[in-house]
Amino acid sequence: MKKEVLINLTSIQTIDKESTKTELITSGILEENGDEYTIQYNESEATGFDGSTTIVKVKGDKLVSIIRKGKVASELTIEKGTKHHCHYGTPFGDFVVGIFAHSIINEIKDFKGQLYLKYTIDINSSYVSDNEILIVI
Repeated sequence: MKKEVLINLTSIQTIDKESTKTELITSGILEENGDEYTIQYNESEATGFDGSTTIVKVKGDKLVSIIRKGKVASELTIEKGTKHHCHYGTPFGDFVVGIFAHSIINEIKDFKGQLYLKYTIDINSSYVSDNEILIVI
């Protein structure tokens, strides 16, 4: 079952104890299928990915996939306690990043709630940043 929803997305990236916070409020689609959810929304200039669509696939509280399609393409797999090597596209070029999830808290139910992700990114096993994403539906 699908429903149009309001999405409030907050992203915090921390590099060397310096944090950058980005917020996006947009409309999108939430699809529920048992304990699996798909959140889809269009990116904007504010995120730097204007012209792209982001799809967040949530499976319980263990696995989240973030797929970006359009001008830039990427696919991040965030699985609690597991490191994944993922393709990450930017307007400046593509590269492979390591993603290690520290926390996934999925409180989405009945077309509302929130999803919290905390993970570390590395490139060639060299630390890049700690990241947090909070999506409120």
